[in-house]
Amino acid sequence: MTWSPAQYLKFEDERSRPAAELLARVPLDAPKRIVDVGCGPGNSTALLAARYPDATLVGLDTSPDMLAAARKRLPKAAFIEASVATWVPDASFDLIFGNAVFQWVPDHLGVLARLLESCQPGGVLAIQVPDNLGEPTHRLMADVALAGPWRNRFEAPVAREAIPTADAYYDRLRPLAASIDIWRVTYHHVLDGPEAIVEWLKGTGLLPYLERLEAGEREAYLADYLERIAASHPPLVDGKVLLRFPRLFVVATRG
Repeated sequence: MTWSPAQYLKFEDERSRPAAELLARVPLDAPKRIVDVGCGPGNSTALLAARYPDATLVGLDTSPDMLAAARKRLPKAAFIEASVATWVPDASFDLIFGNAVFQWVPDHLGVLARLLESCQPGGVLAIQVPDNLGEPTHRLMADVALAGPWRNRFEAPVAREAIPTADAYYDRLRPLAASIDIWRVTYHHVLDGPEAIVEWLKGTGLLPYLERLEAGEREAYLADYLERIAASHPPLVDGKVLLRFPRLFVVATRG
């Protein structure tokens, strides 16, 4: 997928809030080496740098554009173009941090186990993933894909890793972990209107749908999607709307 740092960062405060809340639950005082997997444009890496200013920071992402933005933002950190699905750490890390990336990674439970195993004893794997495939925002993406003249482009469904249950994360990681902290939060982001919801999702969930369409088709797709989003997210008393956004958090300490 072609990621746009500018599009992604239109909602930087909202996107960074889960990363900040995840970081607040990391039980480490002074990790020496940290990797931020799926670092994007560096907003989560900046949070890590602020909390652990003396640590060696590495950011990992598949998007050259995102990495360019991250390097500009944090010139003292190292950034690597690689996929976490296949990336093998060259040395043990004290903290492996992943903010909203593993929903894109096939068999991510297996990848998480491999990453936790690579940590130093007492090291931490801390991740959060959007758990919103059942929300109207994502159900409507698929509905519009199959409703328009472009439906033949979606004979193969858009793939995104389904989020397992909390039990599944626990069972997969517990043999490697001294302790595991798991929780789920449903955010209700206050946005200016249904158009803002579409703008938010153009930076993430809509990308694999839009990339299958021609330029003219994208406009028609987005118009249909916006109409359905407006119907499913009625305005509040002040005209704003709430974007409901569940996320699952896991912090595992290596045994």
